[in-house]
Amino acid sequence: MILGRVVGTVVATKKDPRLEGHKLLIIKPVSPDGKDEAGYVVAVDTVGAGFRELVFTVAGSSARMADGCKDKPVDCVIVGIVDALDVDTKPCN
Repeated sequence: MILGRVVGTVVATKKDPRLEGHKLLIIKPVSPDGKDEAGYVVAVDTVGAGFRELVFTVAGSSARMADGCKDKPVDCVIVGIVDALDVDTKPCN
């Protein structure tokens, strides 16, 4: 799974017919402490995520197992909106 923030949308008037009706969002991967990581990912939204929301995604064959994505040409899917995130910052000794 990848933790990320919604930073934009993709509009494609011409696309594979199996993607009709699916919202495509641009995700910026972030670390658990909220810092931006390299790159961007385009993901199919299955949960109604909005701009600047923290989400988690699945990729590869797991993406095609998400609700409504079976047998569709997807490689990354938003499967959850994060309400809270707690990270233990104590060193492991």
